[in-house]
Amino acid sequence: MATHHANAVLPDEPEKATLEGKNKILGFWLFLGGETVLFGSLFATFIALRDQVNGGPTSQQLFDMPLVAAATLILLTSSMTSVMATLALHKKNLKMIQVWLTITVLLGIGFLALEIYEFVHYVHEGHKISTSAFGSAFYTLVGFHGGHVAFGILWIILLQLSAVKKGLTVVTAPKFYLASLYWHFIDVVWVFIFTVVYLMGMIGGKVG
Repeated sequence: MATHHANAVLPDEPEKATLEGKNKILGFWLFLGGETVLFGSLFATFIALRDQVNGGPTSQQLFDMPLVAAATLILLTSSMTSVMATLALHKKNLKMIQVWLTITVLLGIGFLALEIYEFVHYVHEGHKISTSAFGSAFYTLVGFHGGHVAFGILWIILLQLSAVKKGLTVVTAPKFYLASLYWHFIDVVWVFIFTVVYLMGMIGGKVG
C-alpha cells in the first residue's frame, strides 16, 4: 500500500523531481561525454589499424554478417524495451517498469551470448587479439563495448532487486532513468560499431 501511495503522489517526471535527481542526470551526461571521447579514440585506432592483418584473416574473410545482423536486431529491440520502461516510469507504474527492464536484460544477455559465440568462432579462424594490429584493435573496441553491455545488465538487475524493497520514489526514479539512458548510449555506440567495423570492413574488402 505504501508503494501505491508513493506512486500516486509522484510528479509526471519523477526522475527530475528533486535537485539531487537533476544533478545526477547532469553529471551522468558529463560522464557519457567522457565515454564518447574514449570510444572515439578506440574507433580512430581501429580505423587506422584495420588493414594491418599481418597475414591473418581480413574482415571480409572473417565477419559473419548474418550473426552480426541478428545481434544488432536484438540490441536495437532492447533499446525500444528500455524506452517502454521509461514511459512506464513516467506513468509511475513500477510493475511495467520491471517487466520492460526484464525483457531488456534478457535481450542484452542474448546479445552478449551471440558476441561471445562470434569471438570464439573468430579465434578458431585464426583471428586472435595477438594475431595482428587489426585483431588487437577489433577485440579492444568490440570487447570494450561488450563490457559496457555486461555492466548495464548487472546495473539494471541490481536496480530491479532494490526496487522490490524500496518501490518507486523520487530517489529511485532517477536511478531507473539513468540506467535507461546508459542503455541507449551503448545501443548508439553499437550502431557505430556495426557501421564502421562490420559494414565498412565488408565494403572495404570488396573494393580492395
